Amino acid sequence: MKLKPVFLLLCLMPLCLHGQGVEFDRWFSGGTLRIDCLREGSALGDTVWVERWISRPGRWFGSRTRLLDPFDNGDYRVVMRDAATGRELYSRGYSNLFREYKDTPEGRSVSRRFEETLLLPMPKGKVLISLMNRDKTMKLQLQTVVPFDPDNSFVLSPDLVFVADTYEWHGDPSVKFDLAFVMQGFDDDTAHYNKVCRRMAEGFFSNEPFRSHREDFNLYFIRGDAGVEYNTFGADRYAMTFNLWQLHDELGNTPADHIIIILNNAKYGGGAIYNFYSVSSLHSMAEMVLTHELGHGIGGLADEYVDEELSYADLHRSAFEPLEPNITNLVDFQSKWKPMLPKGTPVPTPDAQVPRSENGPLGVYEGAGYSSKGVYRPAMHCMMRDYAPFCPVCRQRIEAVIGLYAN
Repeated sequence: MKLKPVFLLLCLMPLCLHGQGVEFDRWFSGGTLRIDCLREGSALGDTVWVERWISRPGRWFGSRTRLLDPFDNGDYRVVMRDAATGRELYSRGYSNLFREYKDTPEGRSVSRRFEETLLLPMPKGKVLISLMNRDKTMKLQLQTVVPFDPDNSFVLSPDLVFVADTYEWHGDPSVKFDLAFVMQGFDDDTAHYNKVCRRMAEGFFSNEPFRSHREDFNLYFIRGDAGVEYNTFGADRYAMTFNLWQLHDELGNTPADHIIIILNNAKYGGGAIYNFYSVSSLHSMAEMVLTHELGHGIGGLADEYVDEELSYADLHRSAFEPLEPNITNLVDFQSKWKPMLPKGTPVPTPDAQVPRSENGPLGVYEGAGYSSKGVYRPAMHCMMRDYAPFCPVCRQRIEAVIGLYAN
């Protein structure tokens, strides 16, 4: 059953960026509300609507204390408010494939439809679900508001079958960062499957800051078909899925603050969408590829390498500061890592000869976000540029996100 979106002409209250102050047991039942949306459009404009409400089996596995998103990141944002008082109860920023599609040659004029799945704590009473997007100035604007009443809305309650293996457990999911690995393309060769699970789990923990935060994570593995394919938007190594609803069906009731999809394929490839999922194949460099993609998927970090051949190479050369915390076009550098710079650091900073195994001195180095000119990065080398260790700026953001879920 399709629910028509409700458009409001009046602005709602401004976003709360404190991330605290919501009493979980007062406002929420303890269950999970899954919202399957469809977004359709092109760079000329888009529409989003709720296609179905789903009561996911089991309880809410996310944080019960940090319900409001403190980060101004992601091209979109979902906000749940109490219908009677307008109080903000839950929010999360996220991105999606549609945002990238808009920057492709086809996406500049041809309309296309994309799935989205949002997981929110099930409210006890009537709420308003606001779906927000960024305008051309990078400010969040209200796009659609949909009312939801847990007592009267048409909510599906599917019996989702799943078999998830707990690889590593450090505590209750509500106080840990839960990673759900969806293993695509694995047959009944249990020995191979177990070997790959160990490889990817230990590869994840081999890099900082994940290694130092090992006890903040729970890891789960599940065999499934996430619908991932190579050649997304014509990029041979870009492996993504357009089947988000199917992906969440595969997960069933597995705790998942972030989803990682592993392809049983040796071809180099991967990809990630902020606050949705990250993908890696089993290439010989898979451990590094996965860590890089998690920089996008978990940290909301930008690529720091240069590739002027990409159709969206000019993405960050604009009159507005990029959202990502690890790149700047110097429009509003004060909001980025300027306070972290050593006194006297020149802006921009001249390149230095630094081994790739090191970040080098913190600075403002030109060449990032696919552009060779006009966009700057914090270090000579970084995981987001050339698989070096995460630089201090990137690591700081990832550790802050870990703290949002593990508390």
